[in-house]
Amino acid sequence: MMLRYTTLWLLAILAAPASAADWYIAPDGKDAAAGTQDAPFATLNKARDAIRTHKKDEAHTVWVADGNYTLSSPFVLTAEDSGTPEHPIVYRAMKGADPTFSGGSVITDWKQEGNLWQATLPTELRKPLPEQLIAGQQSTTLAREPDQGLFTLVSVSEDAPEKGPAKQTLRLTSEDYAATLAKVTPEELSQVQFLAYHKWDNTRRHLDQLLPEEHALVTSGRKMKGHNPLNEKTQVRIENYAAALDTPGEWHASADGQIRYYPREGENPSQMQMIVPRLEQLLIVRGKPEAGELVQHVELRGLRFLHARWTTPKGGFEPSQAASPIEAAIQIDGARHLTIADCEFGHIGIYGVWFRRGCQHCTLERSWIHDTGAGGVRIGETSMRRDPKEQTSHITADNNILNHGGRIFPCAVGLWIGHSPDNQVTHNEIADYFYSGISVGWRWGYRESFAKRNTIAKNHVHHLGYGVLSDMGGIYTLGPSEGTVVRGNIFHDIHAYSYGGWGLYTDEGSSDIVFENNVVYRTKTGGFHQHYGKDNIVQNNILAFAQLYQLKASRVEPHRSFVLQRNIVFYDQGELLHGQWSKVKHDSSNNCFFDASGRDVTFEGNSLEQWQAQGHEQGSIVADPKFTDPENFDFTLAEDSPALKLGFRPFKTDDVGVYGDQQWIDKAKSFQYAPVRPE
Repeated sequence: MMLRYTTLWLLAILAAPASAADWYIAPDGKDAAAGTQDAPFATLNKARDAIRTHKKDEAHTVWVADGNYTLSSPFVLTAEDSGTPEHPIVYRAMKGADPTFSGGSVITDWKQEGNLWQATLPTELRKPLPEQLIAGQQSTTLAREPDQGLFTLVSVSEDAPEKGPAKQTLRLTSEDYAATLAKVTPEELSQVQFLAYHKWDNTRRHLDQLLPEEHALVTSGRKMKGHNPLNEKTQVRIENYAAALDTPGEWHASADGQIRYYPREGENPSQMQMIVPRLEQLLIVRGKPEAGELVQHVELRGLRFLHARWTTPKGGFEPSQAASPIEAAIQIDGARHLTIADCEFGHIGIYGVWFRRGCQHCTLERSWIHDTGAGGVRIGETSMRRDPKEQTSHITADNNILNHGGRIFPCAVGLWIGHSPDNQVTHNEIADYFYSGISVGWRWGYRESFAKRNTIAKNHVHHLGYGVLSDMGGIYTLGPSEGTVVRGNIFHDIHAYSYGGWGLYTDEGSSDIVFENNVVYRTKTGGFHQHYGKDNIVQNNILAFAQLYQLKASRVEPHRSFVLQRNIVFYDQGELLHGQWSKVKHDSSNNCFFDASGRDVTFEGNSLEQWQAQGHEQGSIVADPKFTDPENFDFTLAEDSPALKLGFRPFKTDDVGVYGDQQWIDKAKSFQYAPVRPE
């Protein structure tokens, strides 16, 4: 009996950390160890489970040592992993450490064969075959054609029976077909995908068959949308076939398990970590808000979660604005007072972070989300939850870098807010996406919306569109949005394929939003566009250097659509006004307009005096606002600027974007982006 009690006592000693509040994990740790600094655990799961067995009246901290950790499954937190306001549960990197949790597998034994390097995939990575490969710290490109730019379809026909899937036939030019699909072998046909760009949407599908005599491919899925079908204006790319592997940075995996990579200059796959993402999700916060089971008072600090996959299902990806059906690698439900800080999430096939259902009073700060197949951050849902416990609100996204997204779903958004109120989106760097930078609201028209009292302030949003999608904005809004404010942001370099590369874009039903103290420049189709909405206030903004036209107003409605006052509109090409300005009900006054090219400023063909006689632009002027250096985008006003006499209030711009220590600020400035439009 004494031996039994002694054994139990020894086991208890081994199971307890040196301090009940501190636990440790390290790459060379063991989950059978005690979790102390001298005998650390190996996994987050073990540290979480150890905390579950201990008292919750202590503030447990899991200290994570430097190094690489391979996730066998997503790290999951549930309600039993909660802390309290006085005693939070914290998972954090040790001082100076940079721990990385990877959802990928390292591919080894690369052999060179001419320009290509080849390796064999492990059996578990062959079904399904991977669609992403990371070379060291850089993403690569699944073999495709064209390597740059896109093909334009010749025509599209559809057979859409009442029951069952619709079938579409997409025809290419003979030259484009010969350069691509003519080289696809029968054995790899089921692997091949096309990615179509149409207006604000993408369609990603597998191929059913090829019709060489028609230079066409046949695919099946949902019936095309009448308002946004595939047609002769649609641009496409063909992906994932062996003959397309012809450019450095591309790769391809075949059904026999062979993976081939064409290295970029200076790369040697045999001396690099070549990683195939294996898990689709990396971190799941699995609260059940409908049952009152919440994950509360948990913090994650200084951790990196990398390498999450996307595999295109048999049915492909049907067109959906903002890639709204796509989930996130960091998926959060039922969280309260969750803090994610100083983290990195990258090389992800889907969205980065999603505060989805029933999340309230949570914070994402000073984190870098990059190289995502979809967008960076999502807040709320597309559906309207009637139970307050299930509603997402009061989320803060502050001082983050979100960049290099939309690589699989170009229609995704940098930061998206659905039916969710009272959120703060501040001081973020959002760049290098193919669609809108920020999207707020999910109601087309004037019916009920939950997207109210959102604050979008001091964000730097730029390099969007790249001329492949249309109908986008630096910020894009939808539906009634009482109390929402868009203030003090900088939006620039936004270029659409056809229409709609705007800075401030109030789309269908956008109402009661205040846009003020924003700088917008280098857009394709205007600094501001209202499709339709009610009582939006656009004031004290600088709108400069749009390419085709500066301001647009579209739908005529019986109510006042917007107020445009005390703005400076500065341009050197294109029209000033586009749309139905003489018919749209709006109040416009005390604005300063100037065409730096020397042309006369006209308002639908009228001089300012003629336009004012028709009841518009009362108190407005045509005059040089006297910016310090507008050609280099320094819009500081001279002390004798005529805009000041109109009531324009100068505002700071040097505090826009990320803040804090210089290293973080320099990181945001360090990225080089391709021009969004041909110079």
